[in-house]
Amino acid sequence: MTEAAGYPRFAAIALRVALALAFLSAVADRFGLWGPPGSPNVAWGEFSLFLDYTGLLLSFLPSSLIPVFGWAATIMEVILAIGLLSGYLLRWFAMASGMLLLAFAMAMTHALGLEPAFSYSVWTASASAFLLASLD
Repeated sequence: MTEAAGYPRFAAIALRVALALAFLSAVADRFGLWGPPGSPNVAWGEFSLFLDYTGLLLSFLPSSLIPVFGWAATIMEVILAIGLLSGYLLRWFAMASGMLLLAFAMAMTHALGLEPAFSYSVWTASASAFLLASLD
């Protein structure tokens, strides 16, 4: 066995952790754990601002559904992060992560254009999650 034989396993673990921490970081931001609104490197800082952003991305939906989608995304991100970190049913959690990220990338691209979705690496994260799901 060559020295490189362990790299795919290391890469899969690194990818699981990176995706999970990205989900958890976004959730932490929504609840002000990275600082209040307007602080450096804080996107939202409070949940109401996250819901405003959700409304921007999902402007084609009735406004009464925006909180439902905002909370659903938040809950799914926490569940997916736990699943990715645990490694339990990894293929399923990775596929679900890819689908959630793909939906976000498409909504972001539709609402804001190509540049923001690429600059925030949403398409890359989605593809990475799908790649993780394909590993055995």
